[in-house]
Amino acid sequence: MLDLTIDTNLARKILTDFIHTEITRAGFSRAVLGLSGGLDSALACYLAAEALQPENVLAVRMPYATSSADSLAHAQLVIDALGVQTLTIPITDMVEPLFNRYPDMGNRRRGNVMARQRMIILFDQSEVFKGLVLGTSNKTEILLGYTTMHGDAACALNPLGDLYKTQLRQLAAAVGVPEPLLQKPPSADLWAGQTDEDELGFTYAAVDQLLYLLVDQRYTPQECVDSGFEVKFVHAVIERVRKNQFKRV
Repeated sequence: MLDLTIDTNLARKILTDFIHTEITRAGFSRAVLGLSGGLDSALACYLAAEALQPENVLAVRMPYATSSADSLAHAQLVIDALGVQTLTIPITDMVEPLFNRYPDMGNRRRGNVMARQRMIILFDQSEVFKGLVLGTSNKTEILLGYTTMHGDAACALNPLGDLYKTQLRQLAAAVGVPEPLLQKPPSADLWAGQTDEDELGFTYAAVDQLLYLLVDQRYTPQECVDSGFEVKFVHAVIERVRKNQFKRV
């Protein structure tokens, strides 16, 4: 097993400095982000509150009809812990007309519509709050294309984009993200019962290690196989990274 342990104190300083510097450079002093109740957005909120002060952060909850009640509750834990400003804006009435227009729309299409609607709301609130929109996507999601263009992938700056999911979890624990968020299965909560790892077909722990070898260490596919990864898994991940390159350019 590869050791993807990070220096959490150093990462915390780098990322809070990044948020403060880039927002200040753009002429702002505030940030807006979507707070889903998941780990990634919680960490982004903690870092933003530390970098900018809690009163300068607006965390927006945007539930859909099938969103888990735990998601709202877990987001509230973050809000209560940090004292950031907050809004709750349900998206059900916004997206249902399109869903009703296309009753055969599957979960993926519906999920993409919801992700894009949420980003519309965030950029609108960005204008009202006079703050830049922070992204919450991690390096694993970005490399795998597990993002929605003009949805969760749309932001003014993304402080988590160079952290693999397993590294993000380390930093989240270090900054004090509440335990229920650290323990819950990763999920975009786009439909009832959805989890990231079920949808992807592999665990973050496994794919992070493979991606680290492929991307950071520039291993060849054969070198990855020689390191203990299954041939099928290696080629599936390489193909997924390749075919989603368009989302990263």
